[in-house]
Amino acid sequence: MRARAAITGLSGLSLTPEEAALLRATPPAGVILFRRNVNNPSQLSNLTSAVRDILGGEAPILVDQEGGRVARLRPPYWPSYPPPATFEGGPEARAAANAALLGAHCAAMGLDVVCAPCLDLRLPGAHGVIGDRSFSADPAEVARLGEAWIEGLMAAGCIPVVKHIPGHGRATADSHESLPRVEADGAALEADIAPFRAVCARDAGRHLWAMTAHVTYPALDPMLPATLSSAVIGRTIRGEIGFDGPLVSDDLMMGALGGFGPDLAAASISAGCDLVLHCNGVLDDTAALLRDCPPLSERAEERMAAARAAMLASRPPARAAAHLNMGGQPAPAAPHALTDA
Repeated sequence: MRARAAITGLSGLSLTPEEAALLRATPPAGVILFRRNVNNPSQLSNLTSAVRDILGGEAPILVDQEGGRVARLRPPYWPSYPPPATFEGGPEARAAANAALLGAHCAAMGLDVVCAPCLDLRLPGAHGVIGDRSFSADPAEVARLGEAWIEGLMAAGCIPVVKHIPGHGRATADSHESLPRVEADGAALEADIAPFRAVCARDAGRHLWAMTAHVTYPALDPMLPATLSSAVIGRTIRGEIGFDGPLVSDDLMMGALGGFGPDLAAASISAGCDLVLHCNGVLDDTAALLRDCPPLSERAEERMAAARAAMLASRPPARAAAHLNMGGQPAPAAPHALTDA
C-alpha cells in the first residue's frame, strides 16, 4: 500500500494497539516525535524500532532538535545544547561540530530527520517565536552557519529540514496561534529568501528537506499563506529559491491555518507540498487526516530517496561514538567548547 503524504504525531511513550493498527491500515510516510514521546534512551529506541517494524526500515522519523528552547531530547539523558544564536560570528567548524554531536544523539535513537536549522532572520520588532532560534539578522551569516549546521547533521547520519521557507523572520505574530501577515515588498523579502537560496545553490536543493512557513506574504500571494499557495511554492520556493528537495508543511494543526477549512492536507499537497505534518497525536484526528490525505507521489518518493542517499554519502565510514549515551545513564554536559556563548 502506498503511504499517505503525511508525517504524523504519536500520543505517548509507546505505540498503543490502536495506533499500531492505524499505521498498518493507512500508513503515513513517517512520524514526528515530541517531548511527550521521549523519556529515556531505551524507551525511545524501542519506540522508533516499533514504528519502523510497521512502516519500514527507511520510514523517516522526525524530531525538532535545534538546541536551546527547541529540543525534544533533554537532560538528564542527553546533553543540553546552546541556541543557534550562540554561534553568530564564530567559526563554521564550531557550528558544524555542535550540529554533528546533536545529530549523533538523534541518529543513535533512530531519529533520522532533524527539523533544523532555522534559516529565518532574527529581526528587530518581530515576534519572539523565532528569536535565538535564528543564527543572525544578516542573511549571509545565516547562510554561512546554516550550511555548517547542515554538514554537521548529515555527517551524523541525519537529514536536515531547513525552515521556515521562504522565511518567518519578519512575522509579528506566532503562527502556532494565528496567521502572520508580512507586508514587506518583494525587494525586502529578497533578504529573507537569500539564506535558503544560498544553501540550495550549494547542493542543488536535493540534499535537504524544507518546511514551509504558515505566513502570508501579499507581495507573493495576497490571499494564501505559503503552505497553501501554489504561487509561493511554485514561483518562489521551487523557482526563485531553487529548492528541489522534499517540501513538508509546518504542522497543519497550528492556529495559523484555522480559517482555511477542513481539507488542509489535500490543499497543501495540491499547492505543491510533498508531505504534510500533523502533530497532535490524537488518534481520531490522525485517522481522519490519513483517511483524507493524498498518497505520496512518485516525485515525492524520488526526492526523499535522493535526500537519504546524499545523507548516507556524507557520513564518515566509521563515526566515533564514544561521546554518545547509549546505556540509559544520565548524560554529561555538552562539550565546554560548544556551550560557551
